Amino acid sequence: MDTATEKSGEHQGLAGAAGPLTAVPTPAGEPRRAGTGTGLGPSTGPNAGDTIGGRAAVTTGLWGRTEQQDFRSRVRGALLASAIGDALGAPVAALDLDALHAAHGPAGLTDPAPGPTAGRSPVTAATQLTLFTVDGLIRAHVRRDTGAWHPPTDLHRAYLRWAATQHDWGPDERRVDNGWLAQEEWLYARRGPTRACMTGFADEVLGTLDQPKNPTARDAAATTRSAPFGLLVGWEPALVLQLSVECAAQSHGHPAAYLSAGALAVIVHGLTRGESLDSAVQRALGLLGVRPGHQPVTDALQRALAAVTAGAPSPKTIEALSSGDGDGDGDGDGRDAEDVLAIAVYCALVAENVAHGLRLAVNHGGDSASTAALCGALLGAQHGETALPAGWLAGLEGRATILELADDFALEMTQGPALHSPSSASPGWLARYPRG
Repeated sequence: MDTATEKSGEHQGLAGAAGPLTAVPTPAGEPRRAGTGTGLGPSTGPNAGDTIGGRAAVTTGLWGRTEQQDFRSRVRGALLASAIGDALGAPVAALDLDALHAAHGPAGLTDPAPGPTAGRSPVTAATQLTLFTVDGLIRAHVRRDTGAWHPPTDLHRAYLRWAATQHDWGPDERRVDNGWLAQEEWLYARRGPTRACMTGFADEVLGTLDQPKNPTARDAAATTRSAPFGLLVGWEPALVLQLSVECAAQSHGHPAAYLSAGALAVIVHGLTRGESLDSAVQRALGLLGVRPGHQPVTDALQRALAAVTAGAPSPKTIEALSSGDGDGDGDGDGRDAEDVLAIAVYCALVAENVAHGLRLAVNHGGDSASTAALCGALLGAQHGETALPAGWLAGLEGRATILELADDFALEMTQGPALHSPSSASPGWLARYPRG
């Protein structure tokens, strides 16, 4: 890693502002604690006004056992349901609706298709990247104790570890910063990563909002990896948005792409804190409204809300959500990030249960894997692990890894200081999540 990105002045934006959680998440009104800097990192260009003054909401009570269990259930639910949706939609992600019906009948795809390995339903690069997002967020919290804390850099390092899984045969034992996730053999496989992700993480240059990677990239790959930012329930929603858009711009520089990622994170954040989906969407709309280039994303979310009262859910209703994609070409094919987000939000809003929502999110002519992954993240964060369809969960590829990582995240967020503070650091924890 280029040490230039670790200058002390570039790591002060959130230092002390949003540490490991020490309280029960509540929707609003918590006291703020002043930070030591001016944002998430240096910003002098047109987006400079978007940074937050190093502040985050931190509640003052202690986590009780019930609250810890609820939080862990929502973390597990968001990550597992996202992976289930990804695996469910992957086989039909490239098909239009006619081809989908020709392959699976008038009802479309209704159950996960078993993969070639032990009947498991394989996930795509979207789930791989989501796991490395979680890994990066844990590392960011662990690194707070070093005094060199810049979360976008920690996430970038995590994505570079993901990039290694796309070209290496297996874990490189010489990499001292791998931690445990990058040692998982099953992750060393290409599962349809987008060009923007491969080029965005092809070198150690950190893309920023002022100088983003791939400024025309508008697909949903940055959005599908961004649900974990919403699990930072002790952060203010504005900071969740800021961190997620900065990390999305590391591979996807189009405003519609990185603002869709930010919107998803804010919505997941509200759901994890116990808000309704409608309220969480409204909060996202309010935060997006001051961002340059927000209109395609806010329009897409408004279409999703309006469609709820437009009649019974159907593939036609879902495909109509992408008819106003805002890029001027009129294609409306359901593959731009804001269209994928709108479809996912709509399917979650009208879902009778998790399985119903995921089936809706899959059976249309757009990017079925991405829409179902986002819909799963929303429903999983809203309802928790116990609401997931057990049969689909049993056949999910990487389920044990996802559960282990989800539990580590919940532990770090609720008990972080006891795990890695200078006075009580756990060697085992720091081996799993190295500070370097």
